[in-house]
Amino acid sequence: MSEQTCVIFAAGEYYGDTPIVPSGALVIAADGGLDHTRALGIEADFVIGDFDSLTSSVPHGSNTLRLPSQKDDPDLLSALKVGWNRGARQFRIYGALGGRIDHTIASIQLTALLAQHGGVGFLYGDGMIVTAVSDARLDFAARHVDSTGDARARMVSVFAHSSDAQGVSERGLKYELTDATLTNTIVQGVSNELLDERAASIDVRQGTLIVTFPSSESLPRITRHHAFTGDLGALDTTVSSALAV
Repeated sequence: MSEQTCVIFAAGEYYGDTPIVPSGALVIAADGGLDHTRALGIEADFVIGDFDSLTSSVPHGSNTLRLPSQKDDPDLLSALKVGWNRGARQFRIYGALGGRIDHTIASIQLTALLAQHGGVGFLYGDGMIVTAVSDARLDFAARHVDSTGDARARMVSVFAHSSDAQGVSERGLKYELTDATLTNTIVQGVSNELLDERAASIDVRQGTLIVTFPSSESLPRITRHHAFTGDLGALDTTVSSALAV
């Protein structure tokens, strides 16, 4: 993919996975994610957070952005905004799945936010990747898939994130779908499978899908059906009046 890449290290579970930082990628450590970059010997371009989950020392310098503990934007959204405002549109995020279920749900919601503005986020964890796609198609390259081994290594699931997702098609998978409408209370898209030496695609003409696939897969190519506008906004450390104590 040709989009500028940002790799974010969050404070959650890593499941023994070895994060990969592409050459030239922007690296951001979000709060306790700095513990992980230090353990891995990875230099972060920016460190951001209220540092309530960091177990090591908070670095000093202009690339450290300290956030207040009470704020609307969680640390991960703040990290996404920093990356976006520096030109990144593809985000590879480690440590944002597992652990606290509310943090996991929030991370998935944020991939939808990225997709609805023309970006893409890939959440890595436990051998799987979670992403979101809006008004676009994901294309997976053909490769050898072991049909007798661990089913997780070939499993793909698709869920509607928007209230309805129209024109949904799944091609090249074990179970195919053509021009269907999914809603966010329909779960028939769970537990589909990649096939051996078959390219596959997941397409949504209007709406947002959450897609999970094995982390052993190459990242899919994204073809958007129209141009997207808007951005994630400026870094926000305030508390809205609706949430004020």
